[in-house]
Amino acid sequence: MDLFVVLFLFAVGIVAIVKGGDMFVDAASWIAEVSGVPKLIVGATVVSIATTLPELIVSLMATFDGKVEIAIGNAVGSVTANTGLIMAFALLFIPCVIKRSDYILKTIFMLGGTIVLIACGFIGSIGVMGSLILLAMCCLAFAENIIEALNAMNLQKSNEVRGNKPTAKEKRINIAKFVFGALLLVVGSRLLVDNGSYLAKLLGVSERIIGVTLIAIGTSLPELVTTLTAIAKKHATLSVGNIIGANIIDLTFILPVCSILSGKTIPISGTLAQIDLPAALIVGSIAILPTLYMKKFTRVQGVVLLLTYLTYVIITITA
Repeated sequence: MDLFVVLFLFAVGIVAIVKGGDMFVDAASWIAEVSGVPKLIVGATVVSIATTLPELIVSLMATFDGKVEIAIGNAVGSVTANTGLIMAFALLFIPCVIKRSDYILKTIFMLGGTIVLIACGFIGSIGVMGSLILLAMCCLAFAENIIEALNAMNLQKSNEVRGNKPTAKEKRINIAKFVFGALLLVVGSRLLVDNGSYLAKLLGVSERIIGVTLIAIGTSLPELVTTLTAIAKKHATLSVGNIIGANIIDLTFILPVCSILSGKTIPISGTLAQIDLPAALIVGSIAILPTLYMKKFTRVQGVVLLLTYLTYVIITITA
């Protein structure tokens, strides 16, 4: 297949995933809210899962197709891109002060999930035990999100009107968005996986390289859109929180689910274990550990994160 055609279809896949994900999140949030679920709970559960659907569906498809390096590369590469590229970009524009207690558990889940995957890398695969540990961490992270949302509701003395009756037009529009968004996610993911594999062959590189770079960045575009919106509105904490939440799901949910639904252990190559997973741990540590000490995210961190990510990409391409 011609390189131009492959690149075009790859780009179409990215656009389909971004647009489909956006429509799906809007519709899923609407369905939850009209069912009487408070907005803060919707944000802590439905939206946080829905925004990582591109990574989940791409990795699932790749796993079922036997393209494991794309599956793992996408999940791990998305974490590195989210932190080293998107968070770095946010911090360059809007550094922010934080409350340390809000980030302690999130740090444990994000860095802990990476460490568990590195341990799986030493073993050579993500098996039943590794999957169960990661899923347990994911459940704890969701529980923390829900508790935070409930506390925020109590502080605000929120008395939302529940279960407002939607109009017939609203029902039709949101059901259509839900179905069409899901369809775009599936079609876009298929285009990304298939053409990512073709692209690797045409360029003479491994599927892992395409997975941790182009596909990972492509599936991270919803986080980039959220970050750009936060920058425009000067809501730095919202942007950083969204990225960390997405990273936790990428690390503790996507690969275990791929392993369980496919009924297979997921092999981790030496390169993934020695380069990609340590890179995710390094950028995660740079992003969060100094912050816990200083109680703020700084522009210096943004610069260091960006330089670290660029170094990682260069090493990945040239190794």
